[in-house]
Amino acid sequence: MNRTLKTAILAVATMGFVAAPVFADKAAEKAIGARKAQMQLYAFNISHLGAMAKGEVDYDAAAASAAANNLAALAALNGMAMWPQGTDSTAMPGKTRAKVEAWTTWPKIGEASAAMKKASADLALVAGDGLDALRGGIGDVGKSCGGCHKPFRDEE
Repeated sequence: MNRTLKTAILAVATMGFVAAPVFADKAAEKAIGARKAQMQLYAFNISHLGAMAKGEVDYDAAAASAAANNLAALAALNGMAMWPQGTDSTAMPGKTRAKVEAWTTWPKIGEASAAMKKASADLALVAGDGLDALRGGIGDVGKSCGGCHKPFRDEE
């Protein structure tokens, strides 16, 4: 094999070793971005519901139902691909606030996720039935959010 060909093969092989972590980091960042997007959508819909529940905006049955159904759909997503091992705040500081405990204390985070699914599904059933029904259901959604954020998310 001539020297130029050997050098080219060595260069390509070396680039593969160097590029692999870069591609892994990109995949991890995409996963973090996806879960942040999901959280933003949660917050967007919850803010509409909360504003109605607090009387900051007029109650609108159709809007309340739509937002609550959005929450239920978001909570029902299979988000496992958004939570790969090694995408915690210790492994990727500054990229995420997810604590390593989200991965190390299983099944606790699964229980927190199940609570969000149930609370949002329950709210979706009643959100369009009047302001009192909305107020009665939104508290459980808030509790389920805190049930995950408090133990599994770093402070800002």
